[in-house]
Amino acid sequence: MNRRAIIFGIKGYSLTNKEKYLFKNKRPWGIILFSRNIKNISQLKNLIDEIKKIFNDKKYPIMIDQEGGEVSRLNKIIDLSIFSQDHFTQLYKKDKKSFYNRYKIFVDRVCDIFKTVGININITPVLDVRRKGTHKIISSRSFSENPADVIRLGKLCIGLYKKNKIGTVIKHIPGQGLSKSDSHYKMPIIKANKKELIKKDFKPFRACKSFFAMTGHVVYSIYDCDNTATQSKIIISKIIRKHINFKGLLISDDISMKSLKYNLEENAIKAIRAGCNLVLHCNGNIKEMSKLAKVMPKIDKFTIKKTSHFYKFLG
Repeated sequence: MNRRAIIFGIKGYSLTNKEKYLFKNKRPWGIILFSRNIKNISQLKNLIDEIKKIFNDKKYPIMIDQEGGEVSRLNKIIDLSIFSQDHFTQLYKKDKKSFYNRYKIFVDRVCDIFKTVGININITPVLDVRRKGTHKIISSRSFSENPADVIRLGKLCIGLYKKNKIGTVIKHIPGQGLSKSDSHYKMPIIKANKKELIKKDFKPFRACKSFFAMTGHVVYSIYDCDNTATQSKIIISKIIRKHINFKGLLISDDISMKSLKYNLEENAIKAIRAGCNLVLHCNGNIKEMSKLAKVMPKIDKFTIKKTSHFYKFLG
């Protein structure tokens, strides 16, 4: 499998000639889609067909953030903006039977669209355990302030997508519920002690198994005061791989976020050297993509093996 350890976003509703050239020659591991890439079902299917044709691969990884609520990339096809993770948690607390039926309908409806157009990975669920003061970028996207509820609902989410043959990405590993700033713009620093992190934040990630996980661009000062989880060998090896026991493919959050302190290429290489298997670049800027494509390594044997397992799951 001759691919580079990067996932790219694209600019618009169809591939540009420059994007086609880059993908043919540099061969990223996968593509991530956003609202800017979606006009309607037929356009989206044509776009994904075009991407998969370049790689001659019907199972080529096509990802999207379709959590529901604030993060609803399919909103031009179906309005799911009220269905946040917190919305379903409140329903779960009121009426468990009604919750299960409605949540299953929600996931099945999303998966019907995915299967129609060719999306095979959803970057969900958010397993961050929120607190008082959690930044709004996470708060309503989190299931709960109770780790047990996050685990229960997280497992259900992953299981329902699995039944539909859609891969999931648990995020933001190892847990950024204590974050009080938005990592898109500023580096969050979490100063909690090990006991609290282990008891609350890391717990859902230990309990919920998924093919993929996405790191948070967050500093956990008790473990590594110099590097975000994405670029921390200590966090990735000792916490994510050993304590949490995550055995799947580890994907960085968007490498162009301002919370990372180096230039784009350095940020990407540092993430790979720290232990991320794949780097995510979302904004569709072709100049940035071309720079990254020159420096990103080809995927390693572990990534090839895990990708093969995912392909078998897809059937």
